[in-house]
Amino acid sequence: MTRKFVDLSIFLENDVMSDPPGLGPKIEYFTHEDSFEHIEPFFPGLAKQDLPDGEAWAVELVTLSTHNGTHLDAPYHFHSTMDKALGDKKPSLTIHEVPLEWCFQPGVKLDFTQLPDGYVVTAADVEAELQRIRHTLSPLEIVVVNTRAGSRYGQPDFLAAGIGMGYEATMYLLERGVRLTGTDAWSWDAPFVHTAKKYQETQDASLIWEGHKAGRDIGYCHLEKLHNLECLPPTGFHISCFPHKIRGASAGWTRAVAIFDERLTASA
Repeated sequence: MTRKFVDLSIFLENDVMSDPPGLGPKIEYFTHEDSFEHIEPFFPGLAKQDLPDGEAWAVELVTLSTHNGTHLDAPYHFHSTMDKALGDKKPSLTIHEVPLEWCFQPGVKLDFTQLPDGYVVTAADVEAELQRIRHTLSPLEIVVVNTRAGSRYGQPDFLAAGIGMGYEATMYLLERGVRLTGTDAWSWDAPFVHTAKKYQETQDASLIWEGHKAGRDIGYCHLEKLHNLECLPPTGFHISCFPHKIRGASAGWTRAVAIFDERLTASA
């Protein structure tokens, strides 16, 4: 057997459309040439030319939200309590409390790239896709959804691209033991621009963040801003997505990776 890895994460980088204006990451780069002033105070009397090739160190100063980049949302992000539908209502897990076993499990990919932007996926849609790929869900499998947004990352329309997973679609997964999901879109729910139009027409607040709010009934996590989902088959891989350990936080950054075990083919 040989092992294959597929990177499912986007970059943290400046000036790329990955978040609403003003909410993106900010990275300041210090190179070997311009960071001598950082190292000199540790060693009084040191001159730049005393260092090999006159170089100090490279370092970056990063300003981030826990929801920048590819990240894992904790149940605490969705609501202050969770598991109401299980008869065990309790405080929602923060990111450092998320069970590690949720974060390394067999993966299942649902392909919703053909659905129009703003569409809200139903339980029937999920069931139909599972039938198409001939898969029955098992508890703790990580279910990721491939949307059109994956092909629009970094483009001006990224935030409006892709579908959303509705309340009933999310509950369909959670009721079958799934506890970690993911999407290549900016949000697990439909892009806000589409939901806002529906809200203005109906004044129905239950439409807002309905997939996220399923966590109020059954606690779960999801990954957002995944990448390369089009490279994955429907099944036959594991996903590793351990989050950064930030005490009491609503989310943590992750280097999400798909891992395959492939049989070596005999050389001709």
